[in-house]
Order: sequence, then structure tokens, then C-alpha cells
Amino acid sequence: MTGVVYKSTGSWYTVKTDNGEFYECRIKGKFRIKGIKSTNPVAVGDKVKFEIEQIGDETIGVISEIEDRKNYIIRKSVNLSKQTHIIAANLDQVFLIITLNNPVTHTIFIDRFLATAEAYDIPTVLLFNKMDTYGEGEFNEVKRLIDLYTDVGYTCMGISAKTGRNVDRVKELMLHKTSMFSGHSGVGKSTLINKLEPFLDIKTAEISEQHLQGQHTTTFAEMFDLSFDARIIDTPGIKGFGMVDMDKDEIGDYFPEFFRLKKNCKFNNCLHLDEPKCAVKEALEKDEVSWSRYRSYVQMVTGQEDTYRMDNYGKTD
Repeated sequence: MTGVVYKSTGSWYTVKTDNGEFYECRIKGKFRIKGIKSTNPVAVGDKVKFEIEQIGDETIGVISEIEDRKNYIIRKSVNLSKQTHIIAANLDQVFLIITLNNPVTHTIFIDRFLATAEAYDIPTVLLFNKMDTYGEGEFNEVKRLIDLYTDVGYTCMGISAKTGRNVDRVKELMLHKTSMFSGHSGVGKSTLINKLEPFLDIKTAEISEQHLQGQHTTTFAEMFDLSFDARIIDTPGIKGFGMVDMDKDEIGDYFPEFFRLKKNCKFNNCLHLDEPKCAVKEALEKDEVSWSRYRSYVQMVTGQEDTYRMDNYGKTD
């Protein structure tokens, strides 16, 4: 039988077959995807082949094969720094939900996420949530960020999951697609999903005042079928986003505005750091590319993994 993985809890996988039936499945033996050292060989969104086994009164599935993935998005495993964690597979797009405060989403986090999505060929939409809570200064800051990332080439939108502002526009972007929702805990993923599809009634949690961070409400990634011909994958809140398997000479290619300028650099292997006649550095001096984006790029190339919580003004949490 074949089906799509809808939920993963580490050892058990909920698989939906082509005819709409759900089976709880386990993995047969040890899976190793070629070239990927992952803590979870099977991810939500994977297309798998499985066989049915009867154990007493229970019917379970045993996954024997994973079909080739169209794409997947990956990050460093939280506890095992040398291993990776595949968040989801076979995505049409990902929505990164961003908030200016409660909690803060720093630009280095946004840029690492975007570069990873570029590397794995997944279109990304940036949703700036909680617009109903911002004063004039914060509203202007969101507008500046929207202008910045729109100029790079990303679709950006200011929304309020709580009031429903622009939720219909999000819904239009989701039609006929499998979308992943991601962001820090507390940015409003669950609230937005419940606004898009109230019958799901996904658990939400208040922001922890002590740390101004969200309580983790989603423990495992899970896919849901929606009533308006769309599927979403809800993911656990992500604190950090370490880069995975990227050579430093290719990271610039995942910043679209740098990639466009690369052909004008004197050296074709230019890292845009100290090289002479670098088109990216020249554009930077003319304010034609963003300083915050360049700062994120430098941190990624130089391997400053512990600075992802630094914002574009150099302040840390």
C-alpha cells in the first residue's frame, strides 16, 4: 500500500492512504536516506510504501520504503549537533510567521530560514503577525521589513490571526497546495490555523511573561486536510535555525539579491567578504542591498552559530 505521512511521533507514523484511510505505522528495520544523517528518517509529507500486519486485535502498518522527495526542509537537531532533523517533506510552500515582539523574531533567524528554504527549493511567504498590537513605531518597522524582503523577491504580508486581518489572502495563497507553517513558539501559528479552519481547534498557549517566549504547544509536526482544498503542516516552535550541509562558497547563492550581483564580482568564487571589486560590497556601500541581510550572510559564512538571536542593530536578547 502507498500513502502520505500525516503525523510523526518519533517511533509511530500516521499514514493516509490514497483512498483516505489512516493507519498507524512503524518503520521496518533501520532507515538511512542516502546522504542524510537524520534523527527522523521518515518525515511528515513523505510518500511511503507500507504493508499491513495483524498483531492480536491490532492492525498496524510497517513502512518498507520512502519514495523520492520533491524537496524537504531541514535543520540541526536540537540535542545532537552533528545530526539533522527533517521538519517536513514534499512542500509546495512554507509560511514563516514573524512577530516584532512577544516574542521577537530577529532578522538573522529570518535570513537563515530563508536561505535554507532557498537551498531546498521551497518558496517562502513571510507573514508579519499581530499587526493589531503595534504602535506607530512598530508599524513603521514592520513596513520597513516588508519593503526589504519584498525588494529581495519574497511575498510579504501584514496579518492579524486574532482579528482575521488578511487571513483570506493567506487562504488564497494556500489553495490546492501543501503548506508548512513555521516560526518561533508564540508567534501565533496555532491561532492563525484555527482562524483559517476553526473546526481543527488546535491548542494555543499564552506567552510566558517571564521569558516573553511562547510555550511549546505543538510537540510533533502534523499535517491537516482543510475544507478549502489545501493541506497544512503545523510544526513545533523553532528557537534556533542552525545551517545544515552548506559550503560557505554556496551560501551567497541562497541570498537572491547577492546571487544576482555575483556575475559582476571580479572573482567568480568571491565570498563577498574582503575580496577586491566585489559587486555585493559595492552595492552595500550604495545602500542597494540591505545591511541586515549582509550581516546575516557574514555570520552564516563565518560559522557564528550562536549569534542567531542577534538583530540587525547588533543587540542581543
